[in-house]
Amino acid sequence: MTVVTRFAPSPTGLLHRGHAYCALSAAALARRAGGRFLLRIEDIDAERCRPAFAAAILEDLTWLGLAWEAPVRRQSKHLNDYQAALDRLRAEGLVYRCFRTRKQVLADIGRAPHGPESPFRAAPLPAVEEQGRVEAGEPFAWRLSLDAALGRLGPGADRLDFEEKGAGPSGESGRIVIRPEAVGDVILARKGLGVAYHLAVVVDDALQGVTDVVRGADLFEATAIQRLLQALLELPTPVYHHHPLLLGPDGKRYAKRDHAQTLADLRASGLTAESLRAELGFAAWGV
Repeated sequence: MTVVTRFAPSPTGLLHRGHAYCALSAAALARRAGGRFLLRIEDIDAERCRPAFAAAILEDLTWLGLAWEAPVRRQSKHLNDYQAALDRLRAEGLVYRCFRTRKQVLADIGRAPHGPESPFRAAPLPAVEEQGRVEAGEPFAWRLSLDAALGRLGPGADRLDFEEKGAGPSGESGRIVIRPEAVGDVILARKGLGVAYHLAVVVDDALQGVTDVVRGADLFEATAIQRLLQALLELPTPVYHHHPLLLGPDGKRYAKRDHAQTLADLRASGLTAESLRAELGFAAWGV
C-alpha cells in the first residue's frame, strides 16, 4: 500500500516553526516510504480564514523546500462532500439539532454527575418544539447523538481503536482503544457556519486516501472523535503519528494566538531554509 501523508493548515494566520516541523515530518514520512505528500487548505471557517493567509502558506512551504501534489484540496470548494456525510448521519438518526448556547452547555456540564470534566450529552427536543424553534429562526448546531451512535455500533463500540506510531501527551503508542463515552455529543455543523472540523477532516482523509496522519500531540484527544465518525460513516482509519509540540524560548508552545515568530519573519531576518530545517532536525533534507 502506498503511504499518503498530508499537511492541512488553516489559513487563519501565518505559519511558524511548529507548522514547519509538522509539514517537514509529514513530507519526510512520505519520502522515506516512497509515498505521496499532499497539501490541504482547511478553510471552512469563513469568518476567520483569509485568502492572503492561504497564499502565504504556499509561499512559506515552497521556501521551506517542500513540494506537493496538485491540485491542493481546499475545503471551501468541497462543502457538498461534508453535507453528504452530515445528511447520511441525519438519515440514520445519529445527529440532532441543539439550540443551547455555549453558556447553557457549560452550565449543563457543570451539573453533570461527574462534574465539569463530563462531556456534554443531551437528547433531541420533541418534534413539535423543535419545528417551532426552527421556524422561529433560532440558531442551532447539529450535534452527534452519542447514545444513538453507541446503539448503532453495538458491542463493536467498545473495540474501536487506532494505531499510534508517534506518542500522545502521556506517551501513548501502539494500538489504542478509544473511550466513546468520553466523546460526548460533539458539534458536527452549525447553521450558517457550515460543517465542523471533525467531520470535514475524516471525510477529507478518506476521499484523499490518506494512510498516515502526522500532527501535533495537541490533537491526540481529537482522534477518539474522529475514530468514532470513521466507524459511523464506514471510512478507513489512518495510522496516526502525533509528535511533541515545539516550545519557544519561554517554554510555551508556538501558537498563532500568541503571535509566535512567523516563517515570513524568519525569512525576512535572513534565516535560510537550510538553517531552519537543520534547527528542526531535517539537516539532510535537500531540495
